[in-house]
Amino acid sequence: MRDNRVVTSATARPRTPAHSVPPRLIATDLDGTLLRDDKSVSERTVAALAAAETAGIEVFFVTGRPARWMDVVSDHVHGHGLAICANGAAVVDLHGGPGAHRFAKVRALAAPNALEVVELLRAAAPGTSFAVDRTGGVHHEPHYPPLRMDPAVSVAPVEKLLARDSGGADQPILKVLAHHPDLTPDAFLALARAAAGDRAEITRSSPTALLEISAPGVTKAGTLALCCAERGISPAEVVAFGDMPNDVEMLTWAGSSYAMDNAHPDVIAAASGRTVANNDDGVAVVIERILAERLSRRAD
Repeated sequence: MRDNRVVTSATARPRTPAHSVPPRLIATDLDGTLLRDDKSVSERTVAALAAAETAGIEVFFVTGRPARWMDVVSDHVHGHGLAICANGAAVVDLHGGPGAHRFAKVRALAAPNALEVVELLRAAAPGTSFAVDRTGGVHHEPHYPPLRMDPAVSVAPVEKLLARDSGGADQPILKVLAHHPDLTPDAFLALARAAAGDRAEITRSSPTALLEISAPGVTKAGTLALCCAERGISPAEVVAFGDMPNDVEMLTWAGSSYAMDNAHPDVIAAASGRTVANNDDGVAVVIERILAERLSRRAD
């Protein structure tokens, strides 16, 4: 899930921020960051994640993916087993394995709030179609581009999908998705943010003009901060990784942060460091360096 790659690994100049405080938690995005383009987790990355956990550094997956798409990393959770999904709208316990994930925390988008934002976006960008992502699955409008890997639970106008008597009304709304067939992704994002104001958090992680709309204040950074506070972990003790605009707040919040070489320009500007591309195991490269530095300090 990425676009706007501005450099390649051959031309990148990785930046390595100083880890003045020993890291206690690693927070990493998945698509375009931890995962390779074929959606696999490399053997090197698996080994690095396990080594971090063994060294006492917690690893949190922090993604825009819904819980039902987390099978790709279910085998690689250690210890706490938690992941932050849907851009911070849910904390999910992955210990149950594929198809048995439990919602530990939900920061839902209220239906009236969602409907207000929908109306504003329709007026600002005619032709926009919508989907409603609930804890039990996705519901979308007839003209919304369907996802092959995630068949809709129901198809209807968004007003009906958000109604109190809709089929999924008993399930919390994690986010609303908005797609435009003609606008460029960044132009659509800027237009939507201007139209909605502070009524919602709007971001994107797709190479298409597909926006992700969450409740006000719900971001990857906000939910990660809550999880860290519960563990007595400060921002200075967090190292974060990302590649797309939905990662910007998290990378700004963390004490040390890395943009992937394939990252969106806004992400590169927000991060304190830079690593090689996802296909070159950029997350693993940094974790290995952190662990090597820890061993070196102990030897001294």
